[in-house]
Amino acid sequence: MKLNGIKQGAPSWVELSTSDEAGALAFYSGLFDWTDDPQPLPAEVGGGAYHMAQIEGDNVAAISRQQPMEAQQGIPPHWNVYLAVDDVDATAAKVEGAQGRVLVPAMDVMNAGRMTVITDPTGAPVGLWQAKQHQGFQRYGEPGAVTWCELLTTDTSAAASFFATVLGVTPETMDMEGEPYTLLKAGDGPNESAGLMRKTEEMGNMPNTWAVYFEVADADASVARAMELGGTALQEPTDIPPGRFAMIRDPQGAVFGIIKSNPMQMKL
Repeated sequence: MKLNGIKQGAPSWVELSTSDEAGALAFYSGLFDWTDDPQPLPAEVGGGAYHMAQIEGDNVAAISRQQPMEAQQGIPPHWNVYLAVDDVDATAAKVEGAQGRVLVPAMDVMNAGRMTVITDPTGAPVGLWQAKQHQGFQRYGEPGAVTWCELLTTDTSAAASFFATVLGVTPETMDMEGEPYTLLKAGDGPNESAGLMRKTEEMGNMPNTWAVYFEVADADASVARAMELGGTALQEPTDIPPGRFAMIRDPQGAVFGIIKSNPMQMKL
């Protein structure tokens, strides 16, 4: 599905922060058939390239070198999620009053947009993106593109209240196989919600975090292909109401989900 504009509060972009750009590019292009459109970065931010992952010329995600400070702190490679905002400065000004934190003050990213990184009251980092030249996803919910983003947290109530206050989204709780699952709705379109789920015991000491899911044509075949490319299946393909999903760790250590969505179902 092609996108033209993304509503405030909806997921608008994901990027991989990795220790090995070449290795990550080989893995994800082999898994999702992405092509690489590298955008040069200025010397003041370390140079190199911001690798736009594309499907038929449309931007769907990005891969970039992990910041040295993250590596020094022992933060493993990971996927970052950005939520769309109309005014990043005005939105960031609401964060501390809603019991969140601003980790990275609002700043311009050349002519692409303006961003900040915040945490909700449960400590999960997420980016906020005010689009300029870079509007975010150009495709969504089709094989190789992002199909869902969700916050895994120890306190869904606090997180839901926070995002309702800061972003103006509407929390809506539904039943998911006997467990509550909350939608953070920016609108009623298929790309206009994110998920909010309480962490399970199986997740152990995993920090509260945002998870990224990519649509695939065949979950089982995609897991097999990921393993051929050096990835690890953390959750074997499993049927859930929205579709058949799995969790994968890439060769550098970043974790992401895949799903073959059921027709007419919420993307998860």
